Amino acid sequence: MKYNWQQPDWLRFNFDTSKIEDFLYDFTEKAGLIRGLLTSVPQKAQEEALVEVLVSEAVKTSEIENEYLSREDVTSSIRNNLGLVVPHEKVKDSRAKGIGQMMTEIRRTYHLPLMEETLMQWHRMIFAGQSNIETGKWRTHTAPIQVISGAIGSEKVHFEAPPSVEVPKQMGAFIRWLNNTSPQGTKPIKHAPIRAAIAHLYFETIHPFEDGNGRIGRAIADKTLSQSVGYPLLMSLSATIEKNKKAYYTELKKAQRSNEITPWLIYFLQVILEAQQQAENLVHFTLKKARFFDLHQDQLNERQLKTIKRIFQAGPEGFQGGMTAKKHMHINKTSKATATRDLQKLERLGILTAQGGGRSTHYGLTGV
Repeated sequence: MKYNWQQPDWLRFNFDTSKIEDFLYDFTEKAGLIRGLLTSVPQKAQEEALVEVLVSEAVKTSEIENEYLSREDVTSSIRNNLGLVVPHEKVKDSRAKGIGQMMTEIRRTYHLPLMEETLMQWHRMIFAGQSNIETGKWRTHTAPIQVISGAIGSEKVHFEAPPSVEVPKQMGAFIRWLNNTSPQGTKPIKHAPIRAAIAHLYFETIHPFEDGNGRIGRAIADKTLSQSVGYPLLMSLSATIEKNKKAYYTELKKAQRSNEITPWLIYFLQVILEAQQQAENLVHFTLKKARFFDLHQDQLNERQLKTIKRIFQAGPEGFQGGMTAKKHMHINKTSKATATRDLQKLERLGILTAQGGGRSTHYGLTGV
């Protein structure tokens, strides 16, 4: 079985546009809706939504590669790089500092052409503080780059990338292709999702770095989408992909066996649409959060306010298992009797809604 880069039609990507027309229409409609919705909320709420999406993208793109970062450190890094806090908040983990820097840099420079040095900078950012990998350079080792599974001695090869000696040439062609297909390029690709899907597949096939190709490949997809629509989009592709990593790797594996990529486009466009829906949900949630504190902040004591903020930190998907007296006690270092009174008052005010009963009683935000 020859891989896509070994086949005579490599780089002549073929697909049936008629099978993705509805997806393209939905993408355009949803992008406009989210942009309009975001501009309708207060500036502070816009900033909160932006930080939440960038944090989600940074954390989840790392988790896909089985690297787990402190969400608190990533949040601080992104807030620092967006200029939202003075003085800067302390970031303990250099990896979180680097990925936060990369996320904000991609958003800030989305409109600029992609350069080789841009990719090298991103690579250095995601491996900041790590000495076990050569950063900011293409891979050079002679051993084949393979995606494998199975026990030692019975491994199964799912994909083999081009040899290292070919990487500089392949990446030169990739960078030219990406810039030429931009809205300002000589061969622009009209539809942003198509260009992003091809760019991600193309880059992952070359696999130019020793490590970090998945994270940088998803960053390229983000940059490409924003560049093609003409403004930085608010969404987290990685958060959507991470929910079903198996499907992502399965579709990528299939796409790397043929340059007829209609199935890959269908899959990737579905990922984009799901990410857009999550972004829309987040903006609605952020707006509800702002309205909530406008209405109720003066009614809450310090303990109740701290707990409600903790619930909101969980995002639109909600606080896992609901809020309980035990959790409220832990958050505020208070007694069971005080915790029970606090939560019952929040229920009487209509702020929380109780579910279950007795020891299993737990609470969720009313109408959120």
